Amino acid sequence: MPSLAQDKAVVATERVRAELVAYAPEGVEPGKPVWVGLQLAHQPEWHTYWKNSGDSGLPTQLQWTLPAGVAAGDIAWPLPKKIPVGTLANYGYDGTVLLPVPLTIAPDFKPSLLRAQLDIKLKAQWLVCKQECIPEEGSFSLSIPVRSSTALSAPAFQQAFAAQPKALDSAAQARVVGQGLEVSVPGLPAAAQGKTLAFFPETPEIVEAAAAGTQAWKDGVWTLRVPLAAQRSQGPALLPIVLAIDGQQGWRAEAKVAGSWPAVAAVSGPSPALEQALRNNAAAATPAAPFGFGAALLGALLGGLILNLMPCVFPVLAIKVVGFTRHADDRRGHRIGGLAYTAGVIASLLVLGAVMLALRAAGEQLGWGFQLQSPAVVAVLAALFTVLGLNLAGVFEFGGMLPSSLATLQARHPVVDSFLTGVLAVAVASPCTAPFMGASLGFAIGLPAVQSLVIFAVLGLGMALPYLAASWVPAVARALPRPGAWMDTFRRSMAFPMFGTVAWLVWVLGQQSGIDGAGALLALLVALAMAVWAFTLRGRSRALVGTIAVAGLAALAWIAGPAVTRLQAPASATSAAQGPWQAWEPGRVEQLLASGQPVFVDFTAAWCVTCQYNKKATLGREDVLASFRAKNVALLRADWTRRDPAITAALGQLGRNGVPVYVLYKAGRVPLVLTEVLGKDELQAALGTL
Repeated sequence: MPSLAQDKAVVATERVRAELVAYAPEGVEPGKPVWVGLQLAHQPEWHTYWKNSGDSGLPTQLQWTLPAGVAAGDIAWPLPKKIPVGTLANYGYDGTVLLPVPLTIAPDFKPSLLRAQLDIKLKAQWLVCKQECIPEEGSFSLSIPVRSSTALSAPAFQQAFAAQPKALDSAAQARVVGQGLEVSVPGLPAAAQGKTLAFFPETPEIVEAAAAGTQAWKDGVWTLRVPLAAQRSQGPALLPIVLAIDGQQGWRAEAKVAGSWPAVAAVSGPSPALEQALRNNAAAATPAAPFGFGAALLGALLGGLILNLMPCVFPVLAIKVVGFTRHADDRRGHRIGGLAYTAGVIASLLVLGAVMLALRAAGEQLGWGFQLQSPAVVAVLAALFTVLGLNLAGVFEFGGMLPSSLATLQARHPVVDSFLTGVLAVAVASPCTAPFMGASLGFAIGLPAVQSLVIFAVLGLGMALPYLAASWVPAVARALPRPGAWMDTFRRSMAFPMFGTVAWLVWVLGQQSGIDGAGALLALLVALAMAVWAFTLRGRSRALVGTIAVAGLAALAWIAGPAVTRLQAPASATSAAQGPWQAWEPGRVEQLLASGQPVFVDFTAAWCVTCQYNKKATLGREDVLASFRAKNVALLRADWTRRDPAITAALGQLGRNGVPVYVLYKAGRVPLVLTEVLGKDELQAALGTL
């Protein structure tokens, strides 16, 4: 269930904006009216439910946390409307609706001595539906001044009060006749006389919600005959009902039931029509679960292995293999180093996975690579890779810049060095998603925490497996090149992939913080490089130049740092469109499918190396674009470079929690999710099925 931001008066998704509001026209005192309520503003075509949701759905639930001496009543439900769903019907609300709740203030209520206010907390759960249904929840908090009126929300409450059904004094009756129910209501006001009325029983599963029934007026008495529900589970003696005219005026009565109810169904469950509707909806909108836990483990292992071939990981692995070659005769040291490297990789992935799961449990919409959605993290990685690149290029050695007590740390503790290399490998691998990996991690998100972390651990094992094999299997070790002068040349050449990664990270930050942020980061990296160089000097020059360089770096970080970490405003959907590609928006896929046009969505991010490769190698090819045009396929691009809960939710519905993800949609068909490393032949074959 999507969980929204906590302890706020307003929470929102791409489907509903929910706000906790209050109305206390005479302050908070015993005997004075005090109202609170949850206001739901629905996006077009989405709806939530009344106290009786009809053939499907669930009513909104409110759980209050209130001070001593304050009690919350029931929801004063406004008039619902009948919402057709194929051959079914639900009772609920669209547009904007307020669900008001009265508060009773006891004589012994005492507000806080420090703050004269009434503090309210609410945990709300609602089901929001269009063609698909999504359960959502939110935690709210609000403070109402005790000594002054709270009337800012008065219009919303007055509208909600006006929309509530008015109680009828006359006695309504209901009679069970065979498999139908006859309801008669006398004493309706003149505004209702002769009109066709909407009928809403408050008790669920009594009558067929979609049935119009047969209405009649005789001598001022309104009557209705409506069939009983096939899956009826109750036979009450008193049936509360609501009657309404066009959703504008309504009346409530409690009808005494005469006659004998037919036997109820042995097991209450969805009606056959509802089951068929759910099957159709699932087939049209929801991809089937891809596999089980065992297959997810295998996918994570294979994904981790393939991750070593990604350009962001290869330099670190190559450097580690060179170090392995340099000490080829120390078999015991190699084996311990292999285990330490594996432990570093697995531990880092477990920490990363645990943080992601904890933040998701706290209500954040996150997925794989979430840390790179932060400009600050991107800037820190750029600085780290700059320092590593300078080290590989021979500008400095770590031992020469450290105090003598630390200079030999690497030599004394090779196990620690191997462990930290594993941590570094995970840091540089986080932007990448390998084949098999996306489906496994998407599956892991929906599992209990322990099972999810097992999948992350197996992913780490797969990533560490090549080096672990080289350290423990003699045949693999013998296949490696012998030590020689080539190793120093190779080590220095690895500086250039590191600097290339820095350039890419600066570009990523430019997508997040704009050209000013990218320029500020470049200036900081130059100052950092100067500070590193200054500490390679000797004698008094090192102290003087080093002090100046570090002071300049600190001053520049103070001045330019905010430009690096500041997120620029997101581009509008129109300005974000590039060539044949349109910017993805919630509901856009459904709109295009409804018009009969198939849709291809590229879920991507600037920090995703695989995404950028696929853009150049496959999606940017003219022959591929020509195939899209020939099939009249709408092209949408969902950019996840910055955190976007709507994209995160869309990925979750596809069983994924990272990018790249490529999906081909066609009306009436399950969405087709393609592989992470997208090839031309695979894409052309998918288009051939349209």
